[in-house]
Amino acid sequence: MTTGETGEGGLEGFLADPENVTLDLATAVARCTEALGLQHSVVYLADLQQRQLIPLTDVACTLSVDDSLAGSTYRTQSLRVEESGTGGMTAWLPLVDGAERLGVLAVHSPALTPASLRRGRTLAALLAMMITSRRAYQDSFVRLTRTERMQLPAEMLRAFLPPRTIGTAHVVSTAVLEPAYDLGGDAFDHSLTETTLHTAVFDAMGHDLPSGLTTAVSLAACRNARRAGADLPELVKSVDEALARWLPDQFCTGVLAQLDLASGVLRWTNCGHPAPLLIRDQRLLADAMEREADPPMGLPSMLAGRTRQLHETGLRPGDRVLLYTDGVTEARTREGALFGLERFTDEVIRASVTGELAPETLRRLIHSILDAQPGRLRDDATILMFEWWPPGG
Repeated sequence: MTTGETGEGGLEGFLADPENVTLDLATAVARCTEALGLQHSVVYLADLQQRQLIPLTDVACTLSVDDSLAGSTYRTQSLRVEESGTGGMTAWLPLVDGAERLGVLAVHSPALTPASLRRGRTLAALLAMMITSRRAYQDSFVRLTRTERMQLPAEMLRAFLPPRTIGTAHVVSTAVLEPAYDLGGDAFDHSLTETTLHTAVFDAMGHDLPSGLTTAVSLAACRNARRAGADLPELVKSVDEALARWLPDQFCTGVLAQLDLASGVLRWTNCGHPAPLLIRDQRLLADAMEREADPPMGLPSMLAGRTRQLHETGLRPGDRVLLYTDGVTEARTREGALFGLERFTDEVIRASVTGELAPETLRRLIHSILDAQPGRLRDDATILMFEWWPPGG
C-alpha cells in the first residue's frame, strides 16, 4: 500500500474488501493499522475480573489494570501517552463498545500528531466493534480473558448475562458478579429501550447447578415477558409462573426495576430481597427505598391471592441506585468481621465525590471485597448500580 493510499482513504479500501471481514482479529488489526498509515498497534483485552490487560498476540506481556499507564487508560477511559521503549511514542486509547469497557489499544508512532491521534481513535472504535461482534462466537477471546477454569454452573449463567455496562448520555447501568469462575445462583440483567432502563438482580436458593438453572429460568422468563411488551407486574408474574411450572422446588429472590429516562420516575418490586439503596448528593438516603418485601419468586402460593406490590419514587439528576445481593454485605474480612452495608456504601460515596466513572467504582469495590476475604467468597456477591441524568441536564 502506498503512502497516498493510507489514512482515511486506506481505511475505506480496507472496509470495502469483503476478505477482511473473515480475517482473524490479529491479522485484521495489522492490516487496518497499515491502512490508516499507523506504524504499529496492539490490542489488550481486560480479563474477566478486570485485574489484567492481556495482549492479543503475546500473553507474556500482560499489564496490570491498577499499576500501569495502560491500566490508567482503562480505569479513566482517557488517552495516556508515553515514550516508547524502542523509540517514538505510544498512545494508549480506550477500547469501548458503547459504554462497555473492553480493554485498551496501544498505538506506536515515530511522533504523535493530531492526525495520528485521530486515526488511532478511529482504529480503536473500529476494533471495539469487531471484538464485540466476534467474541460471541470465537472461543479464542474467552480463553484469552480467563485466568482459571470456569465451573459448569458459572459457565451456564454467564452465557445469559448481558454486557457489564450499558448506557446513553443520560443513564449508565453497570454491574459486577463474583466469584467469577464459581457462581451459584446470582445474576443481573439490564437493558435499554428508547424510553426506559430495565434492571434486575436475582439470587436463587443454594449454590449449585439447580440454583443456576433457577436463575437462568428467571432471567429467561423476565426477558421473554419484557420483549413482548409486558409491564413490570407482568414480568414478575412470568417468573413466578415459570418457576412454579418448571422448577417447583426452587425459588429466587430479586429486585426488578424500571426507570423512565425522561422523567426519572423509578418503579420497582422487591421479591424477598435486600432493599435497593439510593445515594444522592454524596450521601446515602437511609431507608429511602425500604419497603415491605413480597415473597420470593417461585412461591406464588405465599401471595395468598394478592398482587405483588409496586413501588415508585422520583430520582434527581446524578442519583445513584444500587441493587445488590446479600453476599456483598455478608462477606467477611480477614479479621472475621462483616464487610457490612456501611463500608459498602461509603466506598461508592467516596468514588462519586471524586467523579470516578461508575464501572470503575464497582470494579474497585468488588476487588476490595475479594481482597478482604481469607479465601473464596462463601456466597455469590452481585452489585448493579445505575446513575441518571435527565435529557438537557
